[in-house]
Amino acid sequence: MKIVVLDGYALNPGDLSWRGLEELGDCAVYDRTPKEQVIERAAGAQIVLTNKVLLGREELAQLPELRCIGVLATGYNVVDPQAARERNVAVTNVPAYSTASVAQMVFALLLEMTQQVGPHSALVREGRWTASPDFCFWDRPLVELDGLALGIVGFGAIGRRVAALGRAFGMRVLVHTAHPEKYRITEEGREAEFVGLDELFRESDAISLHCPLTEKTKGMVDARRLALMKSSAFLINTGRGPLVDEAALADALNEGRIAGAGLDVLSAEPPPGANLLLSAKNCFITPHIAWATRAARQRLMDTAVANVRAFIEGRPRNVVN
Repeated sequence: MKIVVLDGYALNPGDLSWRGLEELGDCAVYDRTPKEQVIERAAGAQIVLTNKVLLGREELAQLPELRCIGVLATGYNVVDPQAARERNVAVTNVPAYSTASVAQMVFALLLEMTQQVGPHSALVREGRWTASPDFCFWDRPLVELDGLALGIVGFGAIGRRVAALGRAFGMRVLVHTAHPEKYRITEEGREAEFVGLDELFRESDAISLHCPLTEKTKGMVDARRLALMKSSAFLINTGRGPLVDEAALADALNEGRIAGAGLDVLSAEPPPGANLLLSAKNCFITPHIAWATRAARQRLMDTAVANVRAFIEGRPRNVVN
């Protein structure tokens, strides 16, 4: 069994082991694979693992021996599932491996914006505390979360974990989801208020995005919805970059119409230097790392290996097509 990993570096930059996968067959792992080398490297493989390398209809047509594509992520938009199904190629993904880590990042971003840890630490290093006539100082508002409204768009596993953390901070939880009836009777549902999207944007003090990217949700955070937000409110996106109209968000931040944004994802990654959010006021951007704690990546690795093993043994799991 020939197994090829096309872009393994993001999952394992060196602190994890590929041994579990290597034990299952003749395994080749590439850190990154440019488009022009995909067919050459995947040729003859029965199983190919990919994170961001595209495997569309054109690529699949040139890989007649391929029988399984393992996506090293939860989302599988890098693969054409219909074309794979037509060729009897199974497509697997890795669900729910990063729930705890992404929820943690939501609050890392929110606490950075409300408690201003980074800026104040920098001011201390610059000597501002040393020169202060008082035992303490701050030069920007500090915001307590207790009693504030946390708006969550999307109520899957990550959204529900964020809601639980919000309640632990004493926050009132507002939720917008396509299917609120699925959750109202659950413990999480009983502790949340299900509201319309515009109402959520109007009432929330912090909004966190956790819905899938679809034609309907693309650009959902546009100029109109940003105008609904309180001037003291924060927007957090650890979901998908294109959920947000980035030019509209940059305008809202620069004009002080919202208090801040914490973003772990952008519409293009890495972002071009011309992206307006890179220089927007009160915009905290991290380089798509919410998923990337070692614990989460180990879970991803373990599940990906288990998916491959199950396929080889004739009992495929986590098949999405």
